[in-house]
Amino acid sequence: MKMKSHYHAYLLPKVPQGGIFAAKIDGCSITAYRSGKVLFQGRAASEEVNKWEGKAPTSKSQPSSAKNGKTANLPANFHSLSVIGSDEVGTGDYFGPITVVAAYVSKEQIPLLKELGVRDSKDLNDAKIVEIAKQLVTFIPYSLLILHNEKYNEWQQKGMSQGKMKALLHNKAIHNVLTKIEPIKPDAILIDQFVEQTTYYKHIVKEKQIVKENVFFSTKGESIHLAVAAASIMARYAFLREMDKLSKVAGMTIPKGAGAQVDVAAAKLIQKQGIDSLASLTKLHFANTQKAIKLAKK
Repeated sequence: MKMKSHYHAYLLPKVPQGGIFAAKIDGCSITAYRSGKVLFQGRAASEEVNKWEGKAPTSKSQPSSAKNGKTANLPANFHSLSVIGSDEVGTGDYFGPITVVAAYVSKEQIPLLKELGVRDSKDLNDAKIVEIAKQLVTFIPYSLLILHNEKYNEWQQKGMSQGKMKALLHNKAIHNVLTKIEPIKPDAILIDQFVEQTTYYKHIVKEKQIVKENVFFSTKGESIHLAVAAASIMARYAFLREMDKLSKVAGMTIPKGAGAQVDVAAAKLIQKQGIDSLASLTKLHFANTQKAIKLAKK
């Protein structure tokens, strides 16, 4: 089932009577039934429904300015402006951390990035990502933040949503880059959108430094400005390096994603190093944990 596969990383262990699966993401609970009906509940329910019904995008997927709290179109010729872009990697992977990068790309650097082959990291294989990222880090002002599994699990167990974790990291990374490039100010800041704008700012309301000036949000930010694409590539590069480190700690090659191969690898780790080893290697609340425990007992 396509929908179940889509929410694989967020599946819940308990399924209601007559149900096929139940999942919970930031702002929405999803329950699919054998009757063919799917129930979406929560503040982000309409956004999730629209993903599957093919309706026009809601405010979540529309570019919006954080300057006045209202939805607004991106400035004209946005793709040719000097922009700080931010993106994250690892949120749907059971093993490994979340890596967030904010990167500043001046308008003068855009032709060079195009020449290097910078584009959406999802369209590049890992070898190409490493090749491009090694060049980008030599001249692009950026900030990399890594949320390791121990801290991720600690925050999650205290009730913090993944959305809030990402908001905190994006805000801090962007602030770091703004500090690095002073007195230069970017024409705009573009966050690859993962949550509604109002919710993003609720998540970071208690932070000492909150970046709001000229901040815009858009899904598929990599296709809107190369700064987000560059951030995506560098975040992926950092994630790959962290996965290599974890593989050495585990004594085996750690698979990416949250599929069946991940369950098998986690089960082997439980058998080899004990269940406590998962705390430093995985996102424990993913459904993969319970699946791995069952496999390890066989």
